[in-house]
Amino acid sequence: MLSKKHIFYKQKHLIFVHEWIKKQSGCLSQRFLSSKAEKNAVREQWKPTVGLEIHAQIATKSKLFSNASTDFLSPLNSNVSFFDCATPGTLPVLNRKCVESAVLTALALSCQLNEISLFERKHYFYADLPAGFQITQQRRPIAIDGKIKFHVFGPEVPCPYFKSSKIKQIQLEQDSGKSLHHENMEKSLIDLNRAGVPLMEFVFEPDLSNGEEAAALVKELDLTLQLLGVCSGKMEEGAFRVDANVSVSDRDGELGVRTEIKNIGSVRAVAAAVTYEINRHISILEAGGEIFNETCAWDAIKKKTIPMREKEEKEDYRFMPETNLPPLRIHVREDLPNRDNLVDAVLLRRQLPELPKQIRQRLKDVLKISPALIIALMSNLELLQLFHRIIEENEKREPQLVANFLVNYLLTFIYKHKLTIESCTPHSEFIGEVIDLLQDKLINLLIATKILKELISGPKKLPKEIVQENNWFLISDTKLLEQMCLEVVERNPKIVKVYKKGKTKVAKALIGEIARNTRQCADMAAVAQIIERLLTSN
Repeated sequence: MLSKKHIFYKQKHLIFVHEWIKKQSGCLSQRFLSSKAEKNAVREQWKPTVGLEIHAQIATKSKLFSNASTDFLSPLNSNVSFFDCATPGTLPVLNRKCVESAVLTALALSCQLNEISLFERKHYFYADLPAGFQITQQRRPIAIDGKIKFHVFGPEVPCPYFKSSKIKQIQLEQDSGKSLHHENMEKSLIDLNRAGVPLMEFVFEPDLSNGEEAAALVKELDLTLQLLGVCSGKMEEGAFRVDANVSVSDRDGELGVRTEIKNIGSVRAVAAAVTYEINRHISILEAGGEIFNETCAWDAIKKKTIPMREKEEKEDYRFMPETNLPPLRIHVREDLPNRDNLVDAVLLRRQLPELPKQIRQRLKDVLKISPALIIALMSNLELLQLFHRIIEENEKREPQLVANFLVNYLLTFIYKHKLTIESCTPHSEFIGEVIDLLQDKLINLLIATKILKELISGPKKLPKEIVQENNWFLISDTKLLEQMCLEVVERNPKIVKVYKKGKTKVAKALIGEIARNTRQCADMAAVAQIIERLLTSN
């Protein structure tokens, strides 16, 4: 069952993708482009630099070092082992599944796996960290030197482009608990359900330039991890958390003083938070002010960053080896047998699924999907899976038509009726049959959207049965349409006169009358052509 918050964030992203596709499908006016550029362009003398740190919860049933459950919906403090609450004498036992997930991820991101990696204790005091330290991998992590390539698009990106970012390291670590602040009691309460939950931390090099690039990287990594099956990607449940480091410097100068934005809660919030912080830095620098090294939070309601704490000096976490865990060894060499039953990177490499880059290439070269639709399909895993399911159910379906219908019509329907793609997925056969009727030219798009309303309560009849009952079949007889159009033109001499004066948009009124007269069942493309021919010939 999806939470209301989950549905809200899903809807927010769907709205963003839908609006972007509408702009890409049409022709962006120079006025729009120039106003956007003038409003949001970063002045040429300033160079923004953005680096991300992302924590992804590994999709396992038990925690990194204990057998306690990771179930998000469990009651407070019900998933806590003796080790999780730092009971003296308890020892960590490494979850093999977590190591396999990290290795699979590292391989997918072209990282260099360390044959031997080490666990360390990172010391700091916080109420929801009972042991006083976090077990992590800082100095010798499980993987280093990777790269992720992603497609950058968004409201401030008139022309989509590809960008890549280097991964400095991927490390395994345990999560801390959660502090719950009770205002009425004036107390802070602690929930240790998350204490020990397994995380992969991705540390990226500071090689991004703006908020849209940061958001695109987050989305690409999220999609990759979901395809691998190693992370749910549910940001609203804390399973995917983003920290952004932002600095601004002169074009030819050294990196400026950075600020950190912690725990950004959605993909679009990443873009907004980074963009805001870049503009804030520039405004301060241009006024002759000074940037302070501080940690901020993103206020999604006020659309601004809020200072949390200043960092006057570098924090000393007193890293030391975790003596209760031996070095983590991985089998990485193909020329040697895996005699010790180590996590086998050679075997896992063969199990890699189709990754985003390969999917894009197949959609483009094999299925002949247009670039804008590919971007839209790849922006949501559920939408991509629905697309594949529909074309696999009937090999005669045209992929471009399916993609266009899902992106431009199904997404509109979902947004309008506050649904989710997940709620439509079980009805893929129904949606596919609607597309079949379109492809066979038995209905038009207006009727197709009417049939989709059956998804709200759950379809009880087949699409063709609905069309038959309502007599919604497409009117495509040329002679009949010609007669209808001629009658409408003759009944509206004033509109014809205005059209002759050059105001061609009035033809839409005549087309609309045909649509009403035929209960929207006419072939509107043919109607538009006939109306235009009649108006220009009279």
